[in-house]
Amino acid sequence: MTRLCLLLTLALQASAPVPAAPGFEAGRAWNHLRELVSHGPRPAGSPALQRDRDYIKTQLLAIGVPVVEQRWDAATPAGKVHMVNLIATIPGKRAERLVIAGHYDTKRLPNFVGANDGGSSAAFLVEMARVLRARTNALTMELLFLDGEEAVGAWQGTDHTYGSRHYVAEAKRSGTIGSLKALVLVDMIGDRDLRIMRELHSTPWLTDLIWTAAERQNASSVFVRQARPIEDDHLEFLDAGVPAVDIIDLDYPAWHTAQDTLDKLSPSSLQTVGDVLLAALPSIEARLSSAPR
Repeated sequence: MTRLCLLLTLALQASAPVPAAPGFEAGRAWNHLRELVSHGPRPAGSPALQRDRDYIKTQLLAIGVPVVEQRWDAATPAGKVHMVNLIATIPGKRAERLVIAGHYDTKRLPNFVGANDGGSSAAFLVEMARVLRARTNALTMELLFLDGEEAVGAWQGTDHTYGSRHYVAEAKRSGTIGSLKALVLVDMIGDRDLRIMRELHSTPWLTDLIWTAAERQNASSVFVRQARPIEDDHLEFLDAGVPAVDIIDLDYPAWHTAQDTLDKLSPSSLQTVGDVLLAALPSIEARLSSAPR
C-alpha cells in the first residue's frame, strides 16, 4: 500500500462515526422475565431461586460480564436461610463504583410467582448489563442482584432486606465502602399502570437528576412529582453514607398476592425505566466523577 493510500485509509477510519451503544430493549428484558417467573415461587433459600440464579449467571457470562456470588447464612424467624447476592461488574474509566441494584427473591406466599415483585427488577438488571457492557462508562458499573429483600414473616425488626444489610456490612468490613459512590435501586417497575413517586428517604440530588431525565424523555406521567417514604434496600446504603435513590411503584394492587403475574405487567413500563435511567446516567456520572479520587 502506498503512503498516500495509507493516509487516506487512516483518515477515513478516523472520520467514520463511532457506533452508538445499544439501547435498552424491553423485549429482551421481557424474555428474561418470562423465564424467571416460569420457575415459580422463588423465596430465599429455595431450589427455584437457585434456578433463577443459574439463569442470571448464564445470561451475564454469555455477554462477557463476570459474576461473583456473595453467600451467607442469614438468621431469620424461620431459622437459618442460605442466601446469595450476585455481583456483576463492568469496568469503567474509574475504579469507583456506581451500583444499580434490585432484589430477585419473592415473598414466601402460596402460589406467589412475583412477576413484578422480584421478577421485574431482576430481568431489568440482566438487560441493563447488556447495554452497559457496550457503553463507555465513566465509573465502574456494578449490577447487584440482592437476595432476601422480602421478610420471611412480617416486615418488622430485622426481618427484611437481608441482602442489602449483608452487602453493606461486608463492604464496611473489607474497606470497599469508600469506592461505592452511589446506588440506584429498582423495584416493582413492570406494572402496566406504572406510576413512580419520588421516594422521600432517597438522596435529593440523585432523585432530581433522574426525574429531570424523565422530563426530557417525556415520561413525567410515569415519574411523577408526588412523594412518599418507602422502606426498601436503599436504606442500608443511605445509613452507610452512600447516596441512593429508590425507583419503585408500590401502588400495585397485586402486591404480595397470587395475582402478581405477567398479565399485570407491560414491556413498555420496563422500557420507560430503562430509557430514563440511561438518559440520567451521564449527569449522574458527571456529578460523581467531579469528586476527588
